[in-house]
Amino acid sequence: MDIQSRLSEITRARYGLEAHGCDNTQLYHALLQLTQELCTGRPSPQGGRKLYYFSAEFLLGKLLSNNLLALGLYDQVDELLRQWGSCLAAVEEVEPEPSLGNGGLGRLAACFLDSIAALGLPGDGVGLNYHYGLFRQVLSHNRQQELPNPWIEADSWLIPTGVSFTVPFGSGPLKAVLWDIAIPGAHTGIANRLHLFDVEHPAPAPEQGIDFDKTDIAHCLTSFLYPDDSDENGRLLRVYQQYFMVSAGAQLILKELDERGIDPRQLCQYVAIQINDTHPSMVIPELTRLLLERGLSMNEALHQVAHACAYTNHTILAEALEKWPMSYIRTVAPQLEPILRELDRRAKSVFPDPRLAIIDDHDTVHMAHMDIHYSYSVNGVAALHTQILCKSELKPFADVYPHKFNNKTNGITLRRWLEACNPKLAQLLDQCVGPEWRRDTSRLEKLLDFAGDGQVLRRLLEIKRENKQALCRALRERQGITLDPESLFDIQVKRLHEYKRQQMNALYVIRKYLEIKAGHLPPRPITVIFGAKAAPAYVMAKRIIHLILCLEQLIEADPQVRPWLRVVMVENYNVTWAEQLIPACDLSEQISLASKEASGTGNMKFMANGAVTLGTMDGANVEIAQLVGGDNIYTFGASSDHVIGLYAHNGYHPWQYYERSAVKPLVDFLISPQLLSIGSEADLRALWEDMKGKDYFMALLDVEDYIAVRDRAVLDYGNRSVWARKALVNISKSGYFSSDRTIAQYNQDIWHLG
Repeated sequence: MDIQSRLSEITRARYGLEAHGCDNTQLYHALLQLTQELCTGRPSPQGGRKLYYFSAEFLLGKLLSNNLLALGLYDQVDELLRQWGSCLAAVEEVEPEPSLGNGGLGRLAACFLDSIAALGLPGDGVGLNYHYGLFRQVLSHNRQQELPNPWIEADSWLIPTGVSFTVPFGSGPLKAVLWDIAIPGAHTGIANRLHLFDVEHPAPAPEQGIDFDKTDIAHCLTSFLYPDDSDENGRLLRVYQQYFMVSAGAQLILKELDERGIDPRQLCQYVAIQINDTHPSMVIPELTRLLLERGLSMNEALHQVAHACAYTNHTILAEALEKWPMSYIRTVAPQLEPILRELDRRAKSVFPDPRLAIIDDHDTVHMAHMDIHYSYSVNGVAALHTQILCKSELKPFADVYPHKFNNKTNGITLRRWLEACNPKLAQLLDQCVGPEWRRDTSRLEKLLDFAGDGQVLRRLLEIKRENKQALCRALRERQGITLDPESLFDIQVKRLHEYKRQQMNALYVIRKYLEIKAGHLPPRPITVIFGAKAAPAYVMAKRIIHLILCLEQLIEADPQVRPWLRVVMVENYNVTWAEQLIPACDLSEQISLASKEASGTGNMKFMANGAVTLGTMDGANVEIAQLVGGDNIYTFGASSDHVIGLYAHNGYHPWQYYERSAVKPLVDFLISPQLLSIGSEADLRALWEDMKGKDYFMALLDVEDYIAVRDRAVLDYGNRSVWARKALVNISKSGYFSSDRTIAQYNQDIWHLG
């Protein structure tokens, strides 16, 4: 296809203009149409077993560049646009980011869809078409405010299918309308689909904030991702969302089986269902119910379901293992209650241990327990995570089902997280190791041959500086903040949660602030960048954001401190921000409490872009450390075994650490006159009380070690050639964390597709 000619055909039909005469908005919509034509023209893989990847989130990010990369047209289109006085980056500014996810769970699902297609495997995603996302974060008066985040325009990546299914709610049937997003496979010539279900008549965005009528299921079911569950209506709406997704998805599976002429009694031979965390768990009883309607016996139906379904556990946090009162199920989908009770009866007849029950003594349904009993595979997402599941959190299940448990360490697609977001580094890698790394990321190991090459190391530093300058421009344009790109960029971007310990990072900032005020200057200026959203009902997380923003304001107003220390919180952190922050990072904060982070994938993205990790030995940090060696990562903190032991014996008493001379001034600064003159006394005092009296995720346990190791990293940063070598080693070892590797392992060990 002649891209230039086709673009001009589109722009003439749309705008009466030649393509070279169009503005960026017109060019974006023309490129969207062109890319859609090319994606939808690709065939889907046919034959054999097909995967249906069920997930509540798919955090896709902007799709134009990613799809052009997959189609092999990125460089050609970018060059064409440059001839016309624009570029792909400028055109993509017009594109709204799909609001279909929140954090790591959704971004992982997006990477997996990309890799499934890139490996030429038959596999589609199944989710919901949220109109306003989690929320759009606005930072005002040192607080997070939540607004709707609309993304669906008249022209979007959504493809109408004309397919719908009826979901039988207890309150009456509701139509689920199917929309698709094409997922083109890089280098494969195929395209899979992300199937998104929507209500027939979606509600408009709320006029103010994100409050809406949670009881208006017919119109509001797909309005927001994770509706506020601080009241019963919000919790019920989550169950409505989950059942809507799995009922429509299960009906789609059976529809496609019918179209292939396959008897439902052979379902598990031709269908693999991956349950991504517990949100889609009701696919098990729902698919069972539908198979019973098709004439299968209960034994036949359960055999098919249990040999089609596989479950990925993404958490060690007990509150994230969903449990729903049976009364909720009875309200939302009463037809599932007898099936759930039968599933529970069968499990208890074999395993009477109450710890293994699907329905407990309080008539509560444990979704993860059902997933484990009625799936043929249960996987963790990092080596340490899977070990903890088997030895601690899910030990009773691992003891009776040892053959089901396995590990699949997470991965990221380097097509988006290196090729697209860091093209200068990608070009350097082409020169050093050859372009084959783009298809086979293990070839990045060859970069180690250049660890002593001064020219390559200098170029790595130049690329990092250029990426930092680009981030500075973005922050100046979007938030009016001017930063020094020569300072050390220390970045922590992820969901705001106490176990991820942004509060410990804030204590380090306080330590540096107090040192500078006392005349003890750091060896170089430090810029600390945060990006995170807190769930609307998560009060403590919002207080941590308040603290960070108060520190930012305090430092900005202090001419003594500001040249040496800066704090910035990017507003509305999302994939688009990540694509600019990650290539610009020098020091990557991965400081979760050991034993609580299942994996992390941000850590992988940062290392692939030449950042050095500062982290606990938690999640995939453990595997990063094993790969890069102790000289190329900064680790600190108590071990996961020690932390697990403290929880088991109530052995952690934060006030013992609070009373230490190195810690008390940092914690007490939360209620200092300096901060209280800026922030809310009620919120800062509550945070202070929690930290010294509860500190459930043990920030004070590790804070002294954290400060010492972080200071060492700041000092080491001054030796530029040594730091560049650390960056090079991290890049060279990042190929292992390709999601192509992860998906190949899923397919070999679990799915057996095609």
